[in-house]
Amino acid sequence: MTFEDQLAEGEAVPVEGWDFSWFEGRATEERPPWGYSRLLGERMAAAAAGLDLQTGGGEVLAGIPKPPQVLAATEGWPPNVEVARKTLAPLGGQVVEAEYDAPLPFPDESFDLVSSRHPIANPWREIARVLRPGGTFLSQQIGAGTVRELKEFFLGPQDYGDWTPDVLRVEAEAVGLRVERLEPAKLRMEFFDLAAVVHFLRKVIWIVPGFEVRKYRDELAELHRMIETDGKFVAHSRRVLVEAVKPGHTFG
Repeated sequence: MTFEDQLAEGEAVPVEGWDFSWFEGRATEERPPWGYSRLLGERMAAAAAGLDLQTGGGEVLAGIPKPPQVLAATEGWPPNVEVARKTLAPLGGQVVEAEYDAPLPFPDESFDLVSSRHPIANPWREIARVLRPGGTFLSQQIGAGTVRELKEFFLGPQDYGDWTPDVLRVEAEAVGLRVERLEPAKLRMEFFDLAAVVHFLRKVIWIVPGFEVRKYRDELAELHRMIETDGKFVAHSRRVLVEAVKPGHTFG
């Protein structure tokens, strides 16, 4: 495919939802060692009431084998809300439109489990408020500097500050949660064509904020030449698994 063909294809793929199956054969990402989907399924099966924050299109939550009696999710982007409602309907999941930094529309101590995969931010006080005593917050977080190789190709060197996974521990403990597991991972990513890069940057909008093909056409042309020469563009994602418990009696 020509440079122009790849730009057109990357721009044409819909970005709604959080399904990455389109990338099969065009990009790869090493999976974290802890198996988040498996952990989520186990925790949800053991819970009486579960809440998934910033659920995207609900694709990850929909993979749980056994939903709790009460299952809810929040999402802030309207197109994803409708996708999530359709995706989670077979599980009896209720999807509520709520911004990531807004108060959660649920009463105190409503859930045994609160989960979130790749949240934009963590509403720690709200998480602690809606958890029942003994309840758990389970999350796979995006680490600072994730996909920095791609980000810096377009934006130049970046300052990622002094963020470390321990910041999550401090934030969780500040609202009374007890962190029981905190595990970072650095994972290899490979992009095999330019269309995959374009679609990725349109879908994961925080990597290159304000990304548009016309704005970065020169950089994309150079990246296309690099991929054709090397066969791939290599980057690394950074992930952190967090499990934190609200002190008190366990549910059940």
